[in-house]
Amino acid sequence: MSSSLQSPFPAVRTVTISYLELQDRTVDLSAKIEEGFGPKGLGILSVSDVPGFPSLRQDLLRLSSRLARLPEDAKKELEDPDSRYNFGWSHGKEKLESGKPDLLKGSFYANPILDSPTTDASLIQRYPSYCGSNIWPTKELPELELAFKALGKLILDVGLMLAYHCDQYAAKMMKLHEDETLEKILLNSRCHKGRLLYYFPANQSTSDEDNDNLSSWCGWHTDHGSLTGLTCAMFTRDGGEIPCPDSAAGLYVRTRADEIVKVYYGENEIAYQIGETTEILSSGYLCATPHCVRAPKGKEAFNLERSTFALFMQPDWDQKLNFPDEDHIHKEIISSNCALTFGEYSEKLLDKYYHSKS
Repeated sequence: MSSSLQSPFPAVRTVTISYLELQDRTVDLSAKIEEGFGPKGLGILSVSDVPGFPSLRQDLLRLSSRLARLPEDAKKELEDPDSRYNFGWSHGKEKLESGKPDLLKGSFYANPILDSPTTDASLIQRYPSYCGSNIWPTKELPELELAFKALGKLILDVGLMLAYHCDQYAAKMMKLHEDETLEKILLNSRCHKGRLLYYFPANQSTSDEDNDNLSSWCGWHTDHGSLTGLTCAMFTRDGGEIPCPDSAAGLYVRTRADEIVKVYYGENEIAYQIGETTEILSSGYLCATPHCVRAPKGKEAFNLERSTFALFMQPDWDQKLNFPDEDHIHKEIISSNCALTFGEYSEKLLDKYYHSKS
């Protein structure tokens, strides 16, 4: 970090679990799970020393700028409006906190495990954002598919190990039925979705008026799935990788005590965040927290590109969710004490953040 800019908020290192610890199903990791994911945690922890991860991360993130620079007609062929742009290329379709289109970043979405989760036409029509098929740039950027799937599968495999230990922690406080464990739900799901993100250089952005905001690169939100795997971002300028020039830039989390902290983890670590669905199914013992991303500021941020990858590990579309009697996330669109499938829940949220179905 070379910038003299400082964040006014405290910086906190994630709780870290080594891959070897995670592999061992006989080790009790409850203390670390509680510290990272419990009611007093940040809703995030990281896994270190994952074999093969550093090279797979670099292989994929280096492709994001090449994807974003494809001709507009080629990117248009990668769009899928029927899924509300939740497969293939998406730019300017998601809304910022202000309600304006998000032109700061482009995204490429795909299921890294199943190219076509189902052939049931009624399900594809009902839940197009999950049941649709992947769209790969096989002619323009054929290496994207292999790199995307390799990294996505690795993050899922490590996430399943982490889910097992989350279940062991939750089982100490509540009764878990075998088919309701986080590990089982994620293992049986066909809904996992990867998102390769590319943040355009500041001089190319058409919407920099909110650059002074803490959430200037990604607005405050909680992930609505079960578990999100994250890579550390890669920053480039003129084709070369560089360190982030602003130490105040990065991921921020709002704690249960309403404190804002900057969260950081190692470049070669995989971070995992708890999503709303896991909070619901664990009766609040595993907690999702709001988070946002702050863009670099100052002259060093000029012409800076950022690439990252997230894997949203999610239940199957027909997984039942029972919402509690008390207040909960998104209470403005979902009533208390109701039951929805994950697919129904997701569609309500997509109505909020994306253009409604036509």
